[in-house]
Amino acid sequence: MVFSSPVFLFIFLTAVYILYRIIPGMTAKNVILLIFSLLFYAYGEPKAIVLMIISILMNYVFGLAMADGRRGRRAVLAVSVAANLLMLGIFKYAGFAAEMLNHIPFVNVPVPQIALPIGISFYTFQAMSYVIDSYKNPDYVQRNLFKLALYITFFPQLVAGPIVKYYDFADQIDNRRTTPEMTVQGIRRFIMGLSKKLLIANTMAAAADYVYGLDDSQLSVSLAWLGAVSYLFQIYFDFSGYSDMAIGLGKMFGFTFRENFNYPYVSSSMQEFWRRWHISVSTWFKEYLYFPLGGNRKGKLRTALNKLAVFFCTGLWHGASLNFIVWGLLNGGFMMLESYKIINTEKWFKPLRHIYTMLVVVLAFVFFRADTLTDACRFIVHMFNPLSSSDSGMAAFLAQLSPMYIIMLCCAVVFSMPVWRTLKGKIKSHELLVYGEAGSYVISLVMLAFCIITLSSASYNPFIYFRF
Repeated sequence: MVFSSPVFLFIFLTAVYILYRIIPGMTAKNVILLIFSLLFYAYGEPKAIVLMIISILMNYVFGLAMADGRRGRRAVLAVSVAANLLMLGIFKYAGFAAEMLNHIPFVNVPVPQIALPIGISFYTFQAMSYVIDSYKNPDYVQRNLFKLALYITFFPQLVAGPIVKYYDFADQIDNRRTTPEMTVQGIRRFIMGLSKKLLIANTMAAAADYVYGLDDSQLSVSLAWLGAVSYLFQIYFDFSGYSDMAIGLGKMFGFTFRENFNYPYVSSSMQEFWRRWHISVSTWFKEYLYFPLGGNRKGKLRTALNKLAVFFCTGLWHGASLNFIVWGLLNGGFMMLESYKIINTEKWFKPLRHIYTMLVVVLAFVFFRADTLTDACRFIVHMFNPLSSSDSGMAAFLAQLSPMYIIMLCCAVVFSMPVWRTLKGKIKSHELLVYGEAGSYVISLVMLAFCIITLSSASYNPFIYFRF
């Protein structure tokens, strides 16, 4: 089920919220959320829900083994991590691994055709977070199976994040309250995310899909840059929009999730970019992989290898493809060049630092979007080859610049910067702040109306991160 669908907005969300508010008692409210979370997942993946239930039961047992005083806790932790990664590997990477093996001479392994369960990367990492956190602190061991199931299946962040670590969620299972202020803030945040997805991301997606679908003979410099920039904004507003909706829904039910994006396109270095982009997955890898590998405590060479391992895994986590691995290693490689001052952006003129960062991000996302490494390399060649321009290419470029596209592109540029946050910081009058807050709710209602109009005529367009 997609957040930006009429079924979710007008049936599912309405039903679960009304029942949640009228049924008294935290235990009953948690049961309602668990039931509806399972229904939410079963709506789109009725068969895959069995796999998710197996994951819940498996990690529940592993968690019980982490109770204080139990023997062999470290061995159980190793088995739990291996079991979760094996499950993820079978359903997400088995086909990719077989294809890679078949590139070896005289090797011919059958390629399994296994459907990828929606959200398996997200809920597997959350389950691993629970077991690892319970190992570090036995107080986190959850003896109530249904409470653990709620953590893993909670529908706002089930299929596309943000990844919620167990220690951030544990206390909120039984100790939370839903205030009118949290509810209206949650609704406003949800509408903001819905607007990002339906109005900006989907408009950018149409242009990006058109350009990336062209043959080499049809591409030109202008079209290639149009496709690259369109995808740059599509993936940001698509994914940050989903995160906004998840955070907003969490607030409506009394939960507080950490921010997942912090205006990454204002970054002046790749290190800053990764402090702002997809924060939940980068912190997950930092806490559960980078630090256990030794972090930066074992010399420069080991630190470099640890960082490369993290970004290799980050790329692979996004998808079973060499393109994602290259994307991850490109990001990690530039971060290492910066950390060792081979690229020392601190001495550069600030606008130049920003241009450098966004150029790296744009080019890296070409590998993320293209179907193959060859396609990505050809696309980048077209971006920098003026000889590939033609009259037909310019005509196709101008045809994509519809009034709607231009308006949404301007909105994408503006809203990828912290405009409202900056304005709030400069407003000293309390009355102006109050009026500004009130105005933001009015604008939210107007945006909701636009979104509903868009929904009435839009075709199905799932979130990019649903495939992870």
